[in-house]
Amino acid sequence: MSFLTRILPSFLVSWLLTFTLASLFHSQYVVNQLVNVGVVVGFNDRVNLTLEDWLGLLPTYGAIIAIALAIAFLVTWLIAKKVKKQGAQLFVIAGFVAFATALIAIESIMNITIIAGARGWGFYMQLLAGAVGGYVFAKLSNGCHSKNELI
Repeated sequence: MSFLTRILPSFLVSWLLTFTLASLFHSQYVVNQLVNVGVVVGFNDRVNLTLEDWLGLLPTYGAIIAIALAIAFLVTWLIAKKVKKQGAQLFVIAGFVAFATALIAIESIMNITIIAGARGWGFYMQLLAGAVGGYVFAKLSNGCHSKNELI
């Protein structure tokens, strides 16, 4: 029952925040690139672009993020069972690595960066979104890793 009452809701909140940050970072990176070449982008345009990107990226990038985080958090939970009192740090690293792995794998397979906001410094902002997601999951799941209660 711990899975349905604590782990799944914690994962969903963590995923939603992570995806939202990743989408926001992507949108602002793209807008910044436009501004760098002289395009004037007003505040309303930034907000509209951000909302449209969030909705547009949800079915694809949102699913990729959900799968990457689920795998990373499961593996991290197994590791955290062995190394006590390292849970939050491990989940931060897991979120970071999940994004790095997903973005690099997609680029390697497709030979293109499909998330425009994951180019240059935007790549590191995507990794930051993953790290935040790992931290939030560790805190919301209330130490499931130390009590061996993931499932």
